[in-house]
Amino acid sequence: MSRARPEFGAFNQRPRPTSVMHPDQGWHVSHWYEAPREDPALPEVYVYTNAMSYAPGETVVFHGSSTAPRFSLEIWRDGVTPDCVHARDDVPGEFVAMPPTAYRDGCGWPEVHRWTVPTDAASGFYRIAAWCERADGSRFLQHHFFVVRPAAGQPRQPGRFLFLLSTSTWTAYNDWGGANSYDGIDGPNGKQFSPTLSILRPWTRGLVWLPPGAPRLCDPLPRGAGEAPRYPTKEWAYTNGYAQYYASSGWAQFERHFAVWAEREGYAFDTITQTDLHYRPELLDAYSAVVIAGHDEYWTRQMREAIDRYVDGGGRVARFAGNFMWQIRLEEEGARQVCYKARADTEDPVAGGPDKTYLTGAWEQQSVNWPGATTFGVNGWRGTYSSWGGFAPRASRGFTVYRPRHWAFAGLDMHYGDVLGAEAGIFAYEVDGVEYTFRHGLPYPTHEDGVPMNTEILALSPAVHDEEMHDGEGFRYYIKADGAARRTRALCGDDSPEAIERYKYGCGVIVSFTRGKGEVFTAGSCEWVMGLTRNCPYTQGVTRNVLNRFLAE
Repeated sequence: MSRARPEFGAFNQRPRPTSVMHPDQGWHVSHWYEAPREDPALPEVYVYTNAMSYAPGETVVFHGSSTAPRFSLEIWRDGVTPDCVHARDDVPGEFVAMPPTAYRDGCGWPEVHRWTVPTDAASGFYRIAAWCERADGSRFLQHHFFVVRPAAGQPRQPGRFLFLLSTSTWTAYNDWGGANSYDGIDGPNGKQFSPTLSILRPWTRGLVWLPPGAPRLCDPLPRGAGEAPRYPTKEWAYTNGYAQYYASSGWAQFERHFAVWAEREGYAFDTITQTDLHYRPELLDAYSAVVIAGHDEYWTRQMREAIDRYVDGGGRVARFAGNFMWQIRLEEEGARQVCYKARADTEDPVAGGPDKTYLTGAWEQQSVNWPGATTFGVNGWRGTYSSWGGFAPRASRGFTVYRPRHWAFAGLDMHYGDVLGAEAGIFAYEVDGVEYTFRHGLPYPTHEDGVPMNTEILALSPAVHDEEMHDGEGFRYYIKADGAARRTRALCGDDSPEAIERYKYGCGVIVSFTRGKGEVFTAGSCEWVMGLTRNCPYTQGVTRNVLNRFLAE
């Protein structure tokens, strides 16, 4: 369908406001979030769907609220060249107020439109654009999405991989309506994150679509000596009206980069959400390889069990992603996501009961005790931050190679000590690591954190758990070291200075191992995708080697 993309032109602008700012405030650590204006003088429209994914032939139900009398709704299959597959103008607008706990309980808005997915629709990510005109000639534009998953019961798909989107992490960062898994207006004082999040609400601005050039969390260049820490994404988000967490998660910032690169390279793939993995694990059976990319932090126990069965039975998993950290629960057929995180031992309703296995804390903490490394060879506790703010601000930004003769580096002229992907900044934001030791110049897992016995560490670089705070002119920090005691207490039941010091530093690694009849390759960094987008020949070469090996029948 020929149609101009709605992202071009003036949109989401408002008359210049006046507001006070106090010099002791820091907008980068303040909680601000997206919510409807609900003012007919400045029309707007918000929509969401009744599910996150659909099979061909199923019907997408749109729910919405609008202060405009009419609005337009478009569906674009995203990729190298986005394709408009459905458009409806003059959709009647109906205003319904946002509930005060929409972030937790959903919006409950009325149905505004339906669209049946064609039976021959290609699997993939489908971006929704809902927009309305304003009196000044600009538009109000909102984005949502759904995924068309492959049909169940397919025969074997040789040469085709299954792309698993980290949608549970997207949900954890979506603070539309007031709260997410990090910050919010929940709790008795109205200042806590919400352990329960609904998908029956819009996605906050920036998780689905971003303009070219939107900054990333990692610093473009290492900070100079004595220079104050910067957080460009917070500055840009506040300036341009995007979610304060837009850079931490979402299709636009992470998975889209991988999907576009893979499509350009000629790889064939189908797409599923983590909700599909949880409720429809049989979808894995048609594929020899599963691929994960970007920021991959939140999983249910059922998701991990499905991946473990898949690998043990001969499947291959390529994980170009970082920050494997939290167990969650999905409820109401995936409409609700639950994660109490560091509050799990005292607040999660399943704590200490017959369902305590499903406690929503970190995989490594004593009350959960299923180390993440047993599934992917890495875990978030032994990794975490690098190359932004006060988090290892002058790190190498790449992986130091230690085993260049591994098959993943074949044909790339890699040498011991080379730094892989530094120019593209692939080692940044959040990374996954392991406990390791050096012998004769080579790193080896200690296996105390559940790393499979035959795991090889191919490359490794240092990371930190918290910002190292040093004095300087005008220095203001973001996370600081506030969470160190809480994290170490959850991990080992001890928040003494000695315990905090033990878990202060981590690393990010590239590992490879076999298990059962299958194989796993993990490049444990959120920013690996930047090596593909920024045309790093080494990052692209490793990715091709992994995909080509895993797709070979």
